[in-house]
Amino acid sequence: MIHSFNEWDNLKHVIVGRADWANWPTSDPVFARESEKTTWTETDVPSGSVPSWIIEEANQDLDQLAQTLQTLGVRVSRPESMNFQLCNGMYNYCPRDRLLIYGNTVVDPAMMYPCRDQEINCYASLLNQASKVISMPRDQSMIMDAANVLRLNDRMLFLESASGNYPAYVWLQEQFPDVEIEICNFYAGVHIDSTIVPLREGLVMLNASRVSPHNVPRCFANWDYIWVDDVVPQKFFQYPYASKWIAMNVLVINPKTVIVDRHQTALQKVLNQHGFETVPLELRHSRTLGGGFHCVTLDIERYYRSGLS
Repeated sequence: MIHSFNEWDNLKHVIVGRADWANWPTSDPVFARESEKTTWTETDVPSGSVPSWIIEEANQDLDQLAQTLQTLGVRVSRPESMNFQLCNGMYNYCPRDRLLIYGNTVVDPAMMYPCRDQEINCYASLLNQASKVISMPRDQSMIMDAANVLRLNDRMLFLESASGNYPAYVWLQEQFPDVEIEICNFYAGVHIDSTIVPLREGLVMLNASRVSPHNVPRCFANWDYIWVDDVVPQKFFQYPYASKWIAMNVLVINPKTVIVDRHQTALQKVLNQHGFETVPLELRHSRTLGGGFHCVTLDIERYYRSGLS
């Protein structure tokens, strides 16, 4: 069953990614332009197979995440394997990028890197559970990674950025005419989930380096804010595919429990002060591979207050 309308209700079933055969594409025309827009100049953009030791350590951390989720009462599924090094794709590390779930509908977007479209082949069992699968046209200049969207029950928030353009926003609104989708464009990078993080109904965590009191999206007008001014920068191998702000990329298990990077002790303290139990874990290659705890998971089932007191 698929049932998920927001980012914070009680998580019952989730997909956790895999790092198997992770690869930096050599023939994707958009990925080839990564060096033109990156602000990192100390080392070259990576190309070709991700080193096997990174894949091994990343998989160890993903397995630990999966085991922890199971101890928290969450059913865990994993993507089907695919050799991205042979097909010159990317990876299954970040399921959140690939598919957008709203209710029991799955949206299959046209991703920023065309080679990542092939990842859809690793989610056949999920697609078979959906009451409806909506595929974005690949030939109409629309670009959208699913991680450009936050789900807020009767609303969504769409980040217009390098990985999500205005035509895609218009298309998404047409698919969900009864849902108010607000567009924001204060961050020109890629995904939204290291900038704005809804923690529960009425409370949102905001990246103070990208969001200010003057441009907080309207959908959070009556919410309380946690402003994050800085985080502990994590290490990376050669090239940081994600910025230090990947540390804000937490996974909400329910409105009382959050999985957070173990190095972010100050962030954990703030969350504890707001009534959350924090579960500290680590993704050693979150910056190298470009994915924190929200990125490397994809909610399949969340239910309002199910199993909570």
